Amino acid sequence: MGDQDFSLDLLPYHRRLQCLVAVELKVRAFKPEDLGKLNFYLEALDRGVRLPHERPSIGVLLCATKNREVVQYALSRNLSPTLVAEYQAVLLPAKEVLQQKLHELYAQLQPPDG
Repeated sequence: MGDQDFSLDLLPYHRRLQCLVAVELKVRAFKPEDLGKLNFYLEALDRGVRLPHERPSIGVLLCATKNREVVQYALSRNLSPTLVAEYQAVLLPAKEVLQQKLHELYAQLQPPDG
C-alpha cells in the first residue's frame, strides 16, 4: 500500500460465511492500538482483495493475555466484526518421548505373526 509493505499473520477464507478472516497473533498482552492495525488490514482487504460476491472481512486478534475491561473499551466504537481472544501456549513432550510413543503405536498396528 503506497510505498510500504504490510503483512498479516494469517489470512484464511471462511467458506460458509464467504469472507476473508484477518488473523493477527500477538505474543504479549492486548493493547488498544492493536485494533487500529487490524482495522487497517480489514479496510485494505475489503477495498483491494474482497470480491463483489463476498461479505466484508472479519478480524481475529489473538493475544497472550487480555484485560476484559480494556478490550470492552477498545471495541466499544469498533464497526468491523472483530474478536479479541487469549491463547495458551502448550509445550510438546520431549522429542524422545514422542519417538517412543510413535514406535509403540507402530508396534500395535503391525499384524500378528502366524
